[in-house]
Amino acid sequence: MSTSSPTIPPDVAAHVLCHYGRGGYPAGDWAEDLISLISRADDSNRDRFAAGFPDYVAAITAIKYDPNGVAHLLDLAAGRCTRCKTTDGPNTAAGLCEACDQPMPLDGVA
Repeated sequence: MSTSSPTIPPDVAAHVLCHYGRGGYPAGDWAEDLISLISRADDSNRDRFAAGFPDYVAAITAIKYDPNGVAHLLDLAAGRCTRCKTTDGPNTAAGLCEACDQPMPLDGVA
């Protein structure tokens, strides 16, 4: 199993949420079939899918196995910072707003 942590774009989060009936919006036919295949794949084949579609595999893994996966994907799909839950944006690739991505040091000196 891969140890990398790929970025999940908002549209991918929304597609996976919709597939599992948790909000979001539907993907096209091809992407919906891809989500269905990844969600039914065993570990070995899911790793193969991850080589070409790391964002979809990460989103499906989050919703299936992470207790906070649905909330995380809902934040990503809505464009909220996954740390402070604001929509002030812009968000970084990690899903954090700029303030959370580079917080001020405790001593106040940047």
